[in-house]
Amino acid sequence: MNYQDAIAGLDAKHGILIDGNARGADATFDVHDPATGEVIAAVSDGSAADAVAAVDAAQKAFGAWAATSPRERSEILRRAYELILADIDRLSALVCAENGKSQADARAEVTYAAEFFRWFSEEAVRTDGAFGSNPAGNARTLVTHKPVGVAALVTPWNFPAAMATRKIAPALAAGCTVVLKPAAETPLTALAIAAILTDAGVPAGVVNLVPTSDAGAVVSAWLADARVRKISFTGSTGIGRVLLKQAADRVVNASMELGGNAPFVVTADADIAKAVEGAMLAKFRGAGQVCTAANRFYVHASVHDEFVAAFAAKIEALRVGPAADPASEIGPLVSPRAAQRVSAAIDAAVADGAVVAAKAPTPTEGWFVAPTLLTDVAPDAAILTDEIFGPVAPVVAWEDEDELLRWANDTEYGLAAYVFAGRLQDALRIAERIDAGMVGVNRGAVSDPSAPFGGMKQSGLGREGAREGLQEFQETQYFSVAFD
Repeated sequence: MNYQDAIAGLDAKHGILIDGNARGADATFDVHDPATGEVIAAVSDGSAADAVAAVDAAQKAFGAWAATSPRERSEILRRAYELILADIDRLSALVCAENGKSQADARAEVTYAAEFFRWFSEEAVRTDGAFGSNPAGNARTLVTHKPVGVAALVTPWNFPAAMATRKIAPALAAGCTVVLKPAAETPLTALAIAAILTDAGVPAGVVNLVPTSDAGAVVSAWLADARVRKISFTGSTGIGRVLLKQAADRVVNASMELGGNAPFVVTADADIAKAVEGAMLAKFRGAGQVCTAANRFYVHASVHDEFVAAFAAKIEALRVGPAADPASEIGPLVSPRAAQRVSAAIDAAVADGAVVAAKAPTPTEGWFVAPTLLTDVAPDAAILTDEIFGPVAPVVAWEDEDELLRWANDTEYGLAAYVFAGRLQDALRIAERIDAGMVGVNRGAVSDPSAPFGGMKQSGLGREGAREGLQEFQETQYFSVAFD
């Protein structure tokens, strides 16, 4: 399906969804195709007043939804999973249109997004608790869980389908109602998912959507509202700090999935072909605009040249272009500002002594940045200190393992890391010494709905996915029962 047909099926000018009703706003904001810069849709621009109205609806629906049986919530989520897969062509076209991902990448994202509904449909019925005696023997303790309440969800542009479902699914499974603000760059996919949830049987008011160009006003209204008891945010560490300060005023339960600066380690005995394959996935998926993307490549000096030669050949063979071309493997960056920032980082690295070892042919129109391999990068180079969020791979040679680990951990971030080694014992030893919430061992991907996704240090708080993802939307309660 082409993106024009996919967008035509949405009423974007009435994209605010409150209490089951689509509504417009006094103004709209434009959504652009990153491959061309052209405006592809005008979306209703939600306000702080709309944000409050969304909470009104979510609070009104909360009691009934929380009382809905786990089995019924499970069946609704399962239907949402099936509906997403049945609609994968349209949803993939929307992701391509507003995010710029290649067709294969967009389709993989939609499949991944659907899996959160399937996983949490299964977890919804697996309620856990505990029963036991107190030490004195004169009481029994019953431990249970209840939904935290109205949850405010704030999602980024780099995974417009998956980041929405990764938050909505556990919230609904736990019995929470939600208010969702998608990124202004990519609101169309969220509109489509909200409609799918309605079709799946989610009652009015349980999922409310407020697209906006003024994120600060909408999210601040939610954090100031006593009825909102949960904030789940995925985005930059800088914005996360701001939201945590606001959440602290009312002691709001907060989950934060923030920035990353993932090291990618290759040891002397690693399988180089597999390491390069993993590097291509870890670095260039989504044009490098992924929080778990490999940002810093540390390759043992004895295999450095072999790795670089194989990596360079793969990079130079990449097909970079718009999603409209099915052969494209890498798309544009999300905005001209993002493209300028990444290009400037490459130029600064070269000025500092890095060498461009490979580049992929790239279109000159649109918000594209050529996938680039940098060598002769100093261990303290500026490009290694911040999240690149683009298709740039700087390589550093290493020899001493202790020094390597100092370099790997010399960052405020601790989201993801990757280790490729011949001996599993070596890989695990290095992985255990890296300060990261997730480590890919001999593989270039770490995300899975069944695994607890999240980071250490300033990469965030809490976990998404797995049993932990459900617990983020629950409060623990216990009853102390007299027994004498």
